[in-house]
Amino acid sequence: MDWARFDQEAERLRLLNLLVWKDGKEVLRRDYDGEIRRNQYSVTKSFTSIAVGIAEREGLLSLDEPLLEAFPEEAPETPCPNLRKATVRDLLTMCLGQGQGFLMGEQRPFLPQRDWVRYSLALPFPYAPGEKFVYNNVGPYLAGVLVQRRAGCDLVSYLTPRLFAPLGIQRPTWETDPLGYNFGAGGLFLTVSELTRVGQLLLQEGRWNGKQLIPAAYVRAASAKQVENGAEGYGYLFWRGKDNSYRADGKYGQFAVIFPEEGVVLGTNAESRAQGELLDLLVRERQALLAAEN
Repeated sequence: MDWARFDQEAERLRLLNLLVWKDGKEVLRRDYDGEIRRNQYSVTKSFTSIAVGIAEREGLLSLDEPLLEAFPEEAPETPCPNLRKATVRDLLTMCLGQGQGFLMGEQRPFLPQRDWVRYSLALPFPYAPGEKFVYNNVGPYLAGVLVQRRAGCDLVSYLTPRLFAPLGIQRPTWETDPLGYNFGAGGLFLTVSELTRVGQLLLQEGRWNGKQLIPAAYVRAASAKQVENGAEGYGYLFWRGKDNSYRADGKYGQFAVIFPEEGVVLGTNAESRAQGELLDLLVRERQALLAAEN
């Protein structure tokens, strides 16, 4: 491995922490800054997807449940036909039917509305569910709220005994909306080690130390291509990638990239303004990284 070249690229792309796991073991760590809990941005969406999969197993919700039945109190008085067709599943695929992204990071601090569920359902739905891929925080936000309402607690409290604690992750910080719901589309803070352990859990189809934390069938469905997105496809709040990989993907280069056929997980935290370049570098160089001495 040409570490001088790689480190130069890492510095240019503002990579902060890199972990590589192979066959369940850490084989490489490269820290360019201290490992601390950082905002994982849209990686959070994948944790909301995990919560949905667990909640479905516990009978708290169904992916086929009509969206308006899931949120009857906030539904518009006269819902449009496209909204009437939407289901809980459509919250997970970025094909909900809205024409642009809402509840995005630069929008949330300035929203006058406090009830974001009512606000989200009152927005236009110009497309039928599944018709058009539009990256949008509304779907994962509503999915997260639904889990919290059905479980009777916030997402941190719900996932702590079911996911975080079994993986040795102390209770994390997670952004909330004005009414106190954890924001299912962003704002979860984790270290790169914690993120990578979750990636390994996904590689193992939800099984950890002999216990099935996430239903295996749900992990397979969530990581498979559910919709077209103009690239390799999109699952249930997971991106598909090259070489049959999939990933939790956050702004500025927060990644948990899983290569199921290779038994490899890449975990990163970064402050990159060229996160696509960073992802390409990691995917391209992964074999050299695996061969390098720790």
